Amino acid sequence: MEVSRKAILDKTHYGLNIYAYVLRQYYPGETVLSLSGRDCKPAKNPFNADKPTLLVKVVDGCATHTDSEEAIAQGNVFDFAALHFSLEGQALLDKLNEDLHLRIGKQQGFYAQADSQPAVALPEIVKPAAPVFSYFNKPVTNVTPSRQASLVEVYNLIKGNEFASCTSTLRNIPDPKEARKYKAQNFDYVTFSGTFSKRNDANLQRHSGLLTIDFDHIQDIPSLKTALLNDHYFETELLFVSPSGDGLKWVIPIDLTQTKHQDYFKAVANYVSHTYHLEIDQSGKDISRACFLPHDSEIFINPKYL
Repeated sequence: MEVSRKAILDKTHYGLNIYAYVLRQYYPGETVLSLSGRDCKPAKNPFNADKPTLLVKVVDGCATHTDSEEAIAQGNVFDFAALHFSLEGQALLDKLNEDLHLRIGKQQGFYAQADSQPAVALPEIVKPAAPVFSYFNKPVTNVTPSRQASLVEVYNLIKGNEFASCTSTLRNIPDPKEARKYKAQNFDYVTFSGTFSKRNDANLQRHSGLLTIDFDHIQDIPSLKTALLNDHYFETELLFVSPSGDGLKWVIPIDLTQTKHQDYFKAVANYVSHTYHLEIDQSGKDISRACFLPHDSEIFINPKYL
């Protein structure tokens, strides 16, 4: 089996692990790549006198680089690897497969399991800490949080079966009034925008840096989900189908050093209206906005946290 670029990208987190591997050869024992949003923080460039000028990011499923001083040409991970290995084409792909122990094209039977792990572990990319916020047990009239939860923990809860039963029951209630009543009584919820002593804007303890955008009564959820995940202006932290099944919850990061929560919400609402021709739930402007937790096996979380 011939080693392909796609197979390598699939096994190296879009090629980020290749950058990390190459950089580790020059800077052993150092943190060589740190994720910051969609991009990596500036890294040392061994091809520019070790200056922190290397900028790495993922574009269309492939890690790419630029050098802020243009010491090397802009390119993708395979161009960068070629600088290190002095190889090109299939020879380069085969070398990456061998040196990074990717085992592409190798038989993966029972007797091969003992040899299936890399002889040398790939260098890890430093992951950012997941945002933390307040978690509330049902019903929604309970305004005292039971604990704090992280974005990854909530992702796992929604993806798992914890809320599958109540979500299924809600979506089978035909009367809207009864459905709202059932949701209020039977769903745990979180305040994605921060931690609170009580669920009230005045009782905010710490803002999480997150903003939740509610899309209600959407006719084509898969298309909107794809569009939001590919949005050029806003990075998606979490995206899942609402408890009712006809909407989306879009959780994005905001920079409170630039503007206030409410002003940021207004700006995003205007952007969504002009870009997607959709109106969003205005209650999202409240920092203490409650977000019910449903079941969604297809929930998306920013891969930087996993």
